[in-house]
Amino acid sequence: MREFLEAIESGASGDEIGALAVPESYRAAVVLKDEMEMFGGVPSDDKDPRKALHVQDVAVPELAPDEAYVAVLASAINFNTVWTSIFEPLPTFGFLQRLAKESVWGKRHDLPYHVVGSDAAGVVIRVGSAVRNWKPGDRVVVHCNYVDDQDPSAHDDAMLATNQRIWGFESNFGGLADLALVRANQLMPKPAHLSWEEAACNALCNSTSYRMLVSHNAAQMKQGDIVLIWGATGGLGGYAVQHVLNGGGVPVGVVSSPDKVELLHELGCDAAIDRKAAGYKFWKDEHTQDEAEWRRFGKDIRALVGDDPNIVFEHPGRQTMGASVFAAARGGTIVTCAATSGYMIEYDNRHLWMKLKRIVASHFANYKEAWEANRLLATGKVQPILSAVYPLEQTGEAAYQVHHNLHEGKIGVLCLAPEEGHGIDDPELREKVGEDRITLFRRHGSH
Repeated sequence: MREFLEAIESGASGDEIGALAVPESYRAAVVLKDEMEMFGGVPSDDKDPRKALHVQDVAVPELAPDEAYVAVLASAINFNTVWTSIFEPLPTFGFLQRLAKESVWGKRHDLPYHVVGSDAAGVVIRVGSAVRNWKPGDRVVVHCNYVDDQDPSAHDDAMLATNQRIWGFESNFGGLADLALVRANQLMPKPAHLSWEEAACNALCNSTSYRMLVSHNAAQMKQGDIVLIWGATGGLGGYAVQHVLNGGGVPVGVVSSPDKVELLHELGCDAAIDRKAAGYKFWKDEHTQDEAEWRRFGKDIRALVGDDPNIVFEHPGRQTMGASVFAAARGGTIVTCAATSGYMIEYDNRHLWMKLKRIVASHFANYKEAWEANRLLATGKVQPILSAVYPLEQTGEAAYQVHHNLHEGKIGVLCLAPEEGHGIDDPELREKVGEDRITLFRRHGSH
């Protein structure tokens, strides 16, 4: 893959890149099937991704007609990579086995190793015979909606497809590697003013936040809406704040430290709640929530913005759902996409039904939504929230940082890129957008 890096760095043409020989193997971050019981009996917080994630050479898979090989310059860590690395809630090898049963091409994914990663920025180096819109040399980012466009269930909203998967989590050959195998309908143009690592960190979380807030498939935020955002400087929340501000809404960010409050203010979110300083105890014990604490939380929100939130951007799950349902305004929407603190949730249904609130489920984004979210990045309307960068060899450490919430924003991983700062093709737009805005999370991450 070094030949491809040299060609990319030297400005070689697409024809020249397409003429290079694809190697038989490449470096990749993997988990191993024979290690999936390694954490048996270990509490979740004590499971160490550094022990399960290995960087090793793996064989290049055969290219299907509707697929492309991408030389990956940079990737990023997501919670699904953490879950894969600690084999929770299930080992991902079961996903690969089910994919293998669907088609001849699916059989390639059922291997004793799983190449992980659901974000990538790089250069197309080969395309299959059925690929029409992409060619070798194209600079791209990859979104993770892995769906068969020959299935009719995928053609209203692809996220409702019966065989919808998340690439690099429920499929093999993901982005934390020097090469990735992707379907052509996962490709999007790389924002030209961003470096490889800045471009690589966005697609999963930015697209997820866009669908949750902006799309007609979820909350359909309108101008003036008050939006409560949990984890407002995290991988999802950092984009959510920007989408709310861009759409004329009023974000209320919930974070966990004074430093994160300061970051929110710099991002443009004036209303911030430090939940640790406030000391909210939404649960009296393992089985009982405290409505008085919900009321205190709601009062604090109204003190900041004058009213209850029209939308609650919910992803912690068990720890916060009771408070989210209570705090939402009459007729408001709680939109949820995850459950990082536990998926068996509880809330008082009286506050939902009697005040005509609704809970809306949201999961990643379809191609159109991902494309629109990427276009906002490409035009400088949304900024990457990259806070730290690790080399591919330290993927385990990067995942460990995310597992223990030791970071803000997103953590990037350099794959083929030799160092940070490469891949900027439009310095004029970068100057117009502003270096301080683009690197805000990185500067805070280095404090």
